[in-house]
Amino acid sequence: MMLFSKSKTSPQRLGRVHRLLNFRGRTTQCFSTMRNTGSLLEILRHRNEKDIIALPEYKARSNLDNFLRSKTGRELPQSSYVLPNILPPTPPAAGYTHVLTPSQITLALDAAMATFHLHVESRIASLCGQGFYTIGPCGEEMLSSIGFALDPHADAIALHYRHLSVSILRQLRLGRKSLEEIILDRARGYCVSRLDPVTGGVHCAIGSAREPNTNDYGGGDYVVTSTLASQCPPAAGRALAFPIADTIFRGEKSESAASVKQVSFVTVGDGSVHNAHFLSAFNLARHARFRRNKCPVVFGVSDNGLSISYPTDGYADFLFTKTSSDPKSRAQRDRDGIPVFKANGCDMFDVYDKTLQATSYSRKNSAPSLVLYQELIRRFGHAATDRQHAYLDAKTVDRMADSDVVASAIVQVVDQWNAVTYEEVYHRFHEIGMMVQRSFDKAAEEPKISTREEMIEQVSQPMVQIPRLNQELLTSLNELERTESIVRNETPKRDVMRKHMTRVVSEALTNNPRVVYIGEDVEHGGYYLVTDGLAKRFPGRVIDFPPDETTLLGAAMGFSHAGLLPIVEIPYSKYLDCGADMFYELAISNWLTNKQRPNGMIIRVQGFDKGECELFHIIFAVQICILFNGKDYVRGFRNAVAQARNGRVVVFIDSTHLLNLRHLHGKDRGWESTYPADENEMMSFHDVRLFGGGGKHLIVTYGNGVVTSLRARRSLAEQNIIISEEEVDIVDCPFISDIPDGLRDVISTNKYEEGSILFCDVCKEGPGSNVLSSMVMGLKKENLLPSKWGFVAAPRTYNPLGNTLTFLNEDDIIRSFLRISE
Repeated sequence: MMLFSKSKTSPQRLGRVHRLLNFRGRTTQCFSTMRNTGSLLEILRHRNEKDIIALPEYKARSNLDNFLRSKTGRELPQSSYVLPNILPPTPPAAGYTHVLTPSQITLALDAAMATFHLHVESRIASLCGQGFYTIGPCGEEMLSSIGFALDPHADAIALHYRHLSVSILRQLRLGRKSLEEIILDRARGYCVSRLDPVTGGVHCAIGSAREPNTNDYGGGDYVVTSTLASQCPPAAGRALAFPIADTIFRGEKSESAASVKQVSFVTVGDGSVHNAHFLSAFNLARHARFRRNKCPVVFGVSDNGLSISYPTDGYADFLFTKTSSDPKSRAQRDRDGIPVFKANGCDMFDVYDKTLQATSYSRKNSAPSLVLYQELIRRFGHAATDRQHAYLDAKTVDRMADSDVVASAIVQVVDQWNAVTYEEVYHRFHEIGMMVQRSFDKAAEEPKISTREEMIEQVSQPMVQIPRLNQELLTSLNELERTESIVRNETPKRDVMRKHMTRVVSEALTNNPRVVYIGEDVEHGGYYLVTDGLAKRFPGRVIDFPPDETTLLGAAMGFSHAGLLPIVEIPYSKYLDCGADMFYELAISNWLTNKQRPNGMIIRVQGFDKGECELFHIIFAVQICILFNGKDYVRGFRNAVAQARNGRVVVFIDSTHLLNLRHLHGKDRGWESTYPADENEMMSFHDVRLFGGGGKHLIVTYGNGVVTSLRARRSLAEQNIIISEEEVDIVDCPFISDIPDGLRDVISTNKYEEGSILFCDVCKEGPGSNVLSSMVMGLKKENLLPSKWGFVAAPRTYNPLGNTLTFLNEDDIIRSFLRISE
C-alpha cells in the first residue's frame, strides 16, 4: 500500500514527530520537533502555553490524535479519554456514479489533514501575535476531492476562503511543489511574509502563484478577496470568454491544450447566495443558457447553516431547487435553467461524484451548473473574533466542535474502502502536523513588507513609456489644423469627436485581434453611436450585455484573465455606481496578487451633457482620462490601448456635450479636427494642450471645462475686462489621475507671477468630488503656484433634467477670475 506521498520519513524523525511536549508538567500533544531552535514562534508558544491549550482548535487536534492512537493501540496520554463513536458518512441511496481511486483517496486525505493542521496553527500563531488571518475551513476539509473533478492545467478556479483543501489538492495534482512547499506557502500567507507567492505579503488569500511567462488562457487559480461573493462575476466572465479566446488563440495553443474544453469553477458559502455579486453572476449564467450562449461555469455552494451568526436554515436548498407545480414550467426550467447537483459535503466520494457530474455537464454542453454541498457543520467560530456563545448555546458549540469530519473520513477510507491503515494515517497525520509547524516557524521569521515604496510600486503594472508630443502639435486646434493643411498641401477632412472615437476603436479592433468591445446596447452603436457599424465589421467581438454593471465589469475581468483586451462601455457615469465594488475589485487585483493577475482593460463611461461625472471612484490603480477633442482622443486612446495591453486599467470619461460639437464661437467649425493618420502618434499621460502661451493669466481645466473656459475668455475680452484673449492662457489637463509634467512645465516658467492661475473644475466642489483641488495642493506643496490663484467648480448639488444650471458655466469662471485678479 502506497503511503500518502512519495516523501520518506526516517524512524528517527518519526520519533521526534511523536514526542510529547511537556508544558510545565502537563502532557499534551503539540507536534513540536523539540529541536530547541529558539525560533520566535516556538518561544511564543511556550510563553502562551495556557492560552493555547484552551483553544478549541487545539483541543480538537488533541482529540483526533487520541482517536488515532486508540485505533493503533498506542497508550493514551489521558486516562479519562473516552473513544468517541465516530461513524463514516452515509453513502447516497443510489450509490456513487464515479469512485475515487486509492491514490486519489490518500491525496484527498492529505489535503484535508493539511487544511486542518493549518487552521490550528493559524490560531496559535494569531494568539502569539504572529498570525494575521483566522477564518477557518474546519468542517469543510473533505471538499478536497473537488480537485479531482477539475483539470488542474486548463480549468479556472476561484475558491471561497473556507475551501482551502480544494486549493491544496489542485496544487498537489499540478506537481510543481511538494506538500510541504505548498504548506509553507500557505503559512506565509497567514504570517504575511513578503515571500508569500500569492499576494507577496499584503493579504492572506487562497490561490497559487502564476507560472511566469505563460499564458494559461483563463485557466489557473484565481485569488479571491474578502468581499462577499466578488469572485463570482469574473468567474462567469471567464466562462463567457473561453469560446471567444479559443477562436482567437487557436493557432497559439498546443494540440493538447486546444483539445480541452475549459470550465470555470467558483465556490461560495451559503451566506453568499444572498449577495448581489453572486446573484448577478448566477443570473448572467442563467441568461446565457436561456439565449444558448456558451457559458461553462460551475457554481459550488457549501451550506453549513450559518453566515457567521446569521442562521441560513437551508435557504440555499430552497433557492436552487424550488419547483413549479406546472409540468410545462418544470420542463422549461430544466431546458433553460441551471441543473443542480446535491452532495454530502462530509463524504469525499459523494463530493467528487457530484462535482464530476456537474463539471462534465458544463464541459460537454458549454452551459452552467451548480453543486450544493450539504450536511456541513462549521466546527469553530467564523474567525478568532467570532463570539459563538453570544448567539449559540454551549451545547451547540460543543456539538459543532466535536463533529470531526476528518476523523469520519478516516474511518470511511480505512474500514469501508481499505485504502489505507490506521497506522499509516497516524504517521501521516503527525508528519503533516510537523510540516505545518515547521512552516509557521519559518514563515513567522521571514521578511515582511517594510517600505511604502514597494507598496506603491505594486499598485499597478509599469507604465508603458510614451514619448511626450512636440508642443507644436499641442497648440490650439485652429492653429494646428492650419499648420497641417500647409505642411501636407491638402485640406484634411475635419470631423466631430464622435466620428474619430468610432474610428480609433475600429483601429484598435483591426490592429489587435485580442481586443473585444462589450457593453449595453453596443451592437447597434450604443447610446451615442460610438460603435456604429462595428458589430458588422468585427462579428463576435462587439458584444451586448444585459443592463447590470456588476456583471459587465466582472465579465471584463474574466475576459482579461482569458487573454483578451476588453473595452467596456458604460452608458452613463452614474451607472458606474451600480458596479462600483467590482470596479474596485478589478483595480486592486494587481496589488493583491503581487502583480501576477492584472486586469488590463479600457472602461468608457459617459458624462451627462456639459458635465463629466462625480468622481467618487478615483482610485490610484486606475488612469483616468477626460479628452475634449477628437484629435487628442485618438492619440490618448492609442496610449490607453498600449497601457491596457501591459495590464493597466484606463478609464475614459466622455462629455456628451462634446461628442458632436462642431463650433466653438458662432459657426466657426472650431471644434472639428482631423484624424491623426500616423498610428504611432500617441498622447502621453503627461501631455497637456495649451491655448495661447503669451498671457500673464492661466486657466487650468479639463474636458468640457476647456470649451467653457475658451468662451469665458472671449467674454472677458468682449467686456473689456482683459485687453485681448491673448492675455489669458488656457491649459487642458486631460489625464487627471496625477499632476501631469506638462502642467508643471507650463507653471514653472514663472510668467504667471505677475498675474494669476485659476483652476476650473467641471465636477462638483467639495471633498471627494473633484480632482483639481488635489492638483492644487500638490502644486502648492511643490511651491509652483503664484501668490494669486483660485479654484472654482460646479455647485455641490444635483442636476435637474433638461437644465444645465448646476454645471460649471462661463459666469462662474468670469466671477472667479475677477475675484483673484483684483
